[in-house]
Amino acid sequence: MRSTVDPINPSERAAANDTEIDREALARLLVEIARNVDPDHGALFDGIPTADHRMETLRQLLVGREISELSRVAHLLDEPEQLAAAVGSVLPDAAARASHAQLGEAFVPVVERAAQRSIQKNPRTLTDILYPVFLPAIRKSIGEKIDQTFQSLNESLRHIFTWHGLKWRFEAWRTGASFSEVVLNHSLVYRVEHVFLISRSSGLLIAHVTAENATSEDPQLISSMLSAIQDFVSDSFKEKEQSGLDTIRFGELRLWSEVGPFATLVSVIRGNPPEELHEVIRDVLLRIHDEYSQALEQFDGDSSQLASVETQLQTCVELKHEESNEGFPWLVLAAALLVLIPTGIWFFLSWQSGQRWQAYLSRLETQPGIIVAEQTVRDGQFYIAGLRDPLAADPQSLLSGTQVDPARVHANWQFYQSLAPEFVLKRLTASLAPPDSVRLSVVKDRIVAEGEADATWISRAQAAAQQLSAGGPVFDISRVRDVSPEARAAEHWQAYVSRLGTQPGIIVAEQKIRDGQFYIAGLRDPLAADPQSLLSGTQVDAARVHANWQFYQSLEPEFVLKRLTASLAPPDSVRLSVVKDRIVAEGEADATWISRAQAAAQQLSAGGPVFDISRVRDVSPEARAAEHWQAYVSRLGTQPGIIVAEQKIRDGQFYIAGLRDPLAADPQSLLSGTQVDPGRVHSQWQFYQSLEPEFVLKRLTASLYPLKSVRLSIVDNRIVAEGEAPDTWIDRARAAARQLSAGGPEFDISKVRDVSPEAREAEHWQYYVSRLEAQPGIIVAQQTERGGQFYISGLRDPLAADPKALLSGTQVDPARVHSQWQFFQSLDPKFVVKRLTASLSPPKSVQLSIIQGRILVVGEAPAGWISRARAAAEQLSADGVVLDVSQLHELNLAELNHLREAIQTTDIFFSSGRVVPGPEQSPVLDRLADQLKEFAENARKAGVTARFMLTGHSDTTGRETANASISAARAETVRALLNKRGVAPELLLVRGAGTFEPAVPENENSRTGNSTNRRVSVTVNLE
Repeated sequence: MRSTVDPINPSERAAANDTEIDREALARLLVEIARNVDPDHGALFDGIPTADHRMETLRQLLVGREISELSRVAHLLDEPEQLAAAVGSVLPDAAARASHAQLGEAFVPVVERAAQRSIQKNPRTLTDILYPVFLPAIRKSIGEKIDQTFQSLNESLRHIFTWHGLKWRFEAWRTGASFSEVVLNHSLVYRVEHVFLISRSSGLLIAHVTAENATSEDPQLISSMLSAIQDFVSDSFKEKEQSGLDTIRFGELRLWSEVGPFATLVSVIRGNPPEELHEVIRDVLLRIHDEYSQALEQFDGDSSQLASVETQLQTCVELKHEESNEGFPWLVLAAALLVLIPTGIWFFLSWQSGQRWQAYLSRLETQPGIIVAEQTVRDGQFYIAGLRDPLAADPQSLLSGTQVDPARVHANWQFYQSLAPEFVLKRLTASLAPPDSVRLSVVKDRIVAEGEADATWISRAQAAAQQLSAGGPVFDISRVRDVSPEARAAEHWQAYVSRLGTQPGIIVAEQKIRDGQFYIAGLRDPLAADPQSLLSGTQVDAARVHANWQFYQSLEPEFVLKRLTASLAPPDSVRLSVVKDRIVAEGEADATWISRAQAAAQQLSAGGPVFDISRVRDVSPEARAAEHWQAYVSRLGTQPGIIVAEQKIRDGQFYIAGLRDPLAADPQSLLSGTQVDPGRVHSQWQFYQSLEPEFVLKRLTASLYPLKSVRLSIVDNRIVAEGEAPDTWIDRARAAARQLSAGGPEFDISKVRDVSPEAREAEHWQYYVSRLEAQPGIIVAQQTERGGQFYISGLRDPLAADPKALLSGTQVDPARVHSQWQFFQSLDPKFVVKRLTASLSPPKSVQLSIIQGRILVVGEAPAGWISRARAAAEQLSADGVVLDVSQLHELNLAELNHLREAIQTTDIFFSSGRVVPGPEQSPVLDRLADQLKEFAENARKAGVTARFMLTGHSDTTGRETANASISAARAETVRALLNKRGVAPELLLVRGAGTFEPAVPENENSRTGNSTNRRVSVTVNLE
């Protein structure tokens, strides 16, 4: 099939495959072009006429793809970004295929220049990169150097005054070596007995050499055990790859381990080797890695390529030192004493001089107004510098008594004004010159002025108080009274106004002083005291007082009492008084006055006192007779067996009707002593049988004739029979109990024992059955007595008491008891709680309790536990058991963490040299105390215990010991202040950090850093 692509069209040719060119069409095109060529003209542009577009088409057809590829490559070379992307895509593959030598030589100058440029730009970057590599090596080198130094020092001190020591000192001078090196070479005794070279990758033994006469075990087994120990330590403590155990000591043997890239060299040494031996072993390991690096890396158990390694290891085994015997150096000891005694005296005198200087410094630091900024001892001279208030003690005079030579002391003091209260007090006294009537004193870091002064001096004192430096003591002049005439007059006026305000019936609405005149206005009860008369004795000029009073009726009880007394004119037998804001009338009066009093009580204004006339007795004859009649009716109402149905007074006669038990008291006899005329009483009583217990008891006693062994009594409105009787009397008593009227007292004969033997046994059995029925988790379904045997069956919860154990003490023969119990799960709340506790395992923050037959779950728990509890509640609800989980809340640890962040970002700041925070920190302490108490309570609910670490900090001013003490004192102060605000002291821990944990580094602004670092921070810990 022929192609449909036009071979002349470049666009279609570019879109189609090159293999699809129609070669026959191409041949025809070439023939046509050759036919049109003019033979008289030379070929231009490679024989192709430019004017013929067909030649251009032929050119595109033949080399068009190459032209486009060349154009794309040229464009790629001209665009640096595209060229970099193209080279970057093939650079990793090219680097991987290149030979290592060529690649290294090509990258060396580039990497060197890049590293040099990076170091010049930011040296810290390269430091951070090399820090993980160099730091372990430096730490290990320093540690070995310190061990070597201490070992050398110990041996040097041991032999410094011996005969050998003198010889070795001469040898050190002769050879140019240090004395400690010569001592170690002659004194230490050690022997390298075994050397193991172990592969790091597999733990296999590469080579092993042993010293002569050294005991040898299986070297392969020892190497495996050492590798296992190294792996155990690395896995347990997450050490880095190049780290591991350096030294293992067992008795006189030491195992020194040096770790290389591919192998570990372990030396077993007997004795006390010098620390320089580490360098020897390390050099041997480095030489082995240099010579056999590839073989060590590829080691798989075949040590044939590493046979000559044992020669290198043999050099380690040959290292050893011996020590010779020595006698006691008496001569050297004498010479040493001649040197040590003068030296000791000199040291003692120097120490004593230093102690005296320190005592003088301590004395200076305790002096107010003196701050020691710097002190040094140099070349036997004492130098001191700092700040001194001109009013402070003279440091030169403080030298006396310290035994410090003043000629050796060089002081440089700068004057400053101290903010100590005593110095501020002296300056205020000098500048203000207070009069004799004013006294200035220091009260709790405040300067307080007390007394009397004129307005001019008070104004000067107020100006001086405002000019005091911030951070110093407060100047309080509130206790100084202004003794100017205007102030005295205003003071007397205010006393008068206060006196008016305490007067009942007077309300001061407005008062002011203007232009030397006094103005006052308000309300006044006509019965109240006269304001004009109250002016006397107040030293207020009455001519300067302008009063405007409006009359009103006060609702004060004493004024209402006066008005009632004036309007009612109570008789002498009635007394009116005020009792707890109420007006109470007590006594006797006739009905007319009582009516007027009741009307007056109703007319009293709302909001005023109540007028109580309930204690006034009506003394008219009719009232007296009615009072006696009511007393008689009340007496009848309290009599058992008598029910008053109706009583009334009509036309001076008394009528009463009701019910009466024949055994009750006679109402007619009760009239005597009541002052009620029997001739005026008309009564009508109907007989009935009362159900009062005493009347029922009397009737039962009369009908049953109880035996002497039976006692009838009333207990809690019940008639109880107790004692012993035959079954005949008991049957009669039961019949009488059934015949008692409904609603009356119950006749209980359960405490009357049947004295027949069969009854005794049945009684014991019933007691046992009752005992079982009272046990939770036991249900008695059936119990019978048959043929002298007892049968019982029912249901029993496995958590309930054992019925067989309950037989003890019941006098029932266990051999005659036949029981059959079926197990079941009781719905008793106590058993349900036990099963829920076992299945749900509630956290400490959750409490299960039983309240009125409901199981209540209270507290906080995780969401998963709450879901399980709700599922259990749904299952129990089907059985009729209520499990209330409405008071169960999800534990919110996010809120706890939020509160923890708020606490830890709170700091308490202090002034310089102060251990008590200023008053501006009180709101911060209040808020912090509330947060601590809230956090502790929430943590307790979550089942954890909170502890709060209070860390005191100080700035860098002064000595470190003083700063440490100040920081600890600040933490203790904050602890006491928080305890005062209700935070439990056992929750607060304190420590002093001194200057070691600054909030602002020292190289920043010193003033800002110092004020920020004088603080107490809080850290929250959960246990």
